[in-house]
Amino acid sequence: MSTETNALFTPIKIGNRVAENRFAIQPMECNDAINTQDKVNGGNPTEKTIARYSKLFEGNAGLIDMESITTCATSIGRDKQLSILPRNAKALTKMIKDLKAINDKPLFVIQITHSGEISEPHFSERVTPKVMPGVGGRLLSEDDVQKILDDFVVSAKIAHDAGADGVELKLCHGYLASQMLRPYNDRKWKYGGSKENRFRFAYEMYERVAKAINDPNFLIGSKVTMFEGIPGGQGSAAPDSAVMDLSEPLELIKGIEDRGASYIIETAGGPSANISLMEPPFNTPNEAYLHFYFTKEIKKVVKPETVVVGSAYTVFRDGHNAFNFVDPKLNSILGWGDKNIRDGIVDMIAIGRQSFADPLLPKKVISGHESEVNWCNACDQCCELMIRQQNVGCVAYNKDYAKSLAAARREQGPLAVLRT
Repeated sequence: MSTETNALFTPIKIGNRVAENRFAIQPMECNDAINTQDKVNGGNPTEKTIARYSKLFEGNAGLIDMESITTCATSIGRDKQLSILPRNAKALTKMIKDLKAINDKPLFVIQITHSGEISEPHFSERVTPKVMPGVGGRLLSEDDVQKILDDFVVSAKIAHDAGADGVELKLCHGYLASQMLRPYNDRKWKYGGSKENRFRFAYEMYERVAKAINDPNFLIGSKVTMFEGIPGGQGSAAPDSAVMDLSEPLELIKGIEDRGASYIIETAGGPSANISLMEPPFNTPNEAYLHFYFTKEIKKVVKPETVVVGSAYTVFRDGHNAFNFVDPKLNSILGWGDKNIRDGIVDMIAIGRQSFADPLLPKKVISGHESEVNWCNACDQCCELMIRQQNVGCVAYNKDYAKSLAAARREQGPLAVLRT
């Protein structure tokens, strides 16, 4: 496919910055930092972390979204999760400087988060705005929330001072902000019940971060779950309903846009529930089309200058996929990305699992080496590595991750045991 005529290879303005092309790299957690319980260096990137991002910078995507980094060390989902605490500032600053020396063109934002009720209880504390069936956790107080917001501001300032181009405030996938936003959070307190109360956490986070940074060139955005696919989840019609209703997610997006969001990455589902909504599987991939609908609805309500990024493109691959009744010229990441941008239903596309399979995808296509791309087969064994608390990477194309997964399966047993 000619890059001269494909809209994916055109620049786009995000806030006051410019992305060189329309490829975005999803924030993919890889659990390969220094163990977070290390009081001195916990959460710092390791050589493996730096090697991963070096490849992504070499790959030359327009926007690289650094994986979900925790703003605290007490409630975390992974034992070797990257963190963005004062103790991590020096290491992150050096890492970003070294990455930009490889390639200074990609925009680099850092997604920051708090795990809330999906924190791993074996080495951290689960906390929640309202106890979810089968999950549990200590009920948060309003004072707890203020401390959490303080931590987000500190982390955003570290990202800014470390040389990142922006920060992404995570509002998706069942993490703490998701838990706040859900209709299920009908608890009668400052951050629950009415949608105004449930939106309060996200809005206060935006307002406080924007005020603390006060830099018009520093990007602020969010990845937002449009439909979580669980009763009372984000995008549900009521606290006990599993019926999709996009009115609240769309209103939330307009609210954070008014508070400084320059881009939105849409998503659905989550790793703890309805993973197929988040990452459509190879054999039954049609949920990927839902993401086209979600971005189309977002584009209707945001300002023209707000960049909308679509998810779930990996499963389209190079056209060798399980979608039926599609023109072969259209049926690929490059085909659908080009069409959806031209049709005005999305501005950029984000690739996640595909970035594990081949972090050099944009570079290879731009340089005329599309035939050399390693295409993701959507086996989701990378996600299994994450669930098993292993370093995460592509099992299909990297034998070290394949060996790690085999060893973890022998030691830990069936995945179903870990999920319960």
